[in-house]
Amino acid sequence: MRMSIDPREALSSLTSALEEHLVAASARRGEEDPIVEATFLGIIDAFEVYEEALFDAFDEVTPLVIYGDDGADFDDDDHDDDDDDDHDDDDDDEDSDEELQRQKG
Repeated sequence: MRMSIDPREALSSLTSALEEHLVAASARRGEEDPIVEATFLGIIDAFEVYEEALFDAFDEVTPLVIYGDDGADFDDDDHDDDDDDDHDDDDDDEDSDEELQRQKG
């Protein structure tokens, strides 16, 4: 049996994680600053706890989604593939445009 977390405490932790990330980002020391990375991951962890606590207490969810969340744990390598994914998305948009043209006849 898991212990329920108070959603207000979870929200406070999420807010703190966001504030810590802001501080780290404003003092960034290079593109791959480990402190910024750690606080980035801290936001993800805090958000997941908040979302679960909110659902457990009120059967409610937020409209927010963790970027890169595909059912697996967040992987730092996802950042390396972003440029490739953007290119693939452009191709999908072109395919969608062609399909819309065919539907219009």
